[in-house]
Amino acid sequence: MSLSGSGVIAIWNDITDEGRANFYEWHDREHIPERVGIPGFLRGRRYIALSGTPEYFTLYEVEDKSVLTGADYLARLNSPTEWTTRSVQHFRNTARSLCDVEVSLGAGSGGFIGTIRFDCEPGQDPKILKTVSEAILPEVAKTAAISAAHICRADESASNVKTAEQRGRAANMVPRWVLIVEGATQEAVERVLSTHLSPAVLADLGAQEALHGVYRLQFDLLGNR
Repeated sequence: MSLSGSGVIAIWNDITDEGRANFYEWHDREHIPERVGIPGFLRGRRYIALSGTPEYFTLYEVEDKSVLTGADYLARLNSPTEWTTRSVQHFRNTARSLCDVEVSLGAGSGGFIGTIRFDCEPGQDPKILKTVSEAILPEVAKTAAISAAHICRADESASNVKTAEQRGRAANMVPRWVLIVEGATQEAVERVLSTHLSPAVLADLGAQEALHGVYRLQFDLLGNR
């Protein structure tokens, strides 16, 4: 597997213009280091949009799903720092899913990343998982300049837990399915998202209003192993 663990937190958000300079300082110097310092957190990355919205995508990798509902992570969510409390007030259009990594293929990470998030009727879940993991992602992972491809499913209960940190910002959306494609070039990622994983392909599988975005890496930090 190219992801470090079997769980991820996927977060998309915009930031107000007045909060952007502070966002970079807070996210790089306090927030991501704080998160990857939690036991079981392996890595934190932030990307900026080249196409699609919201403007930022952050991906945390954890050892397994139990970390996402564990006491250490919940303690941080319920005891946000003063800087965090101020910073999250500038978040807009946030989507956040705590996910199981169902399938992760590839040779490594990429500097460009494509994300697709969508919901579907629960009865379509088996078809989506089987088709994407067995037929689509293996072909994507073999595509030129593609580093990795992943399909992740949200733990809706864990994703919707109300914490002190979340009270500082508007309620976020919780996409049930998250697809991630990593590559060496923007063009390679865009090509996959418009062919193998196009809105039409996903709609045929039962996806509802799949939202595509392509992002470039801004910050990457490993946790203490």
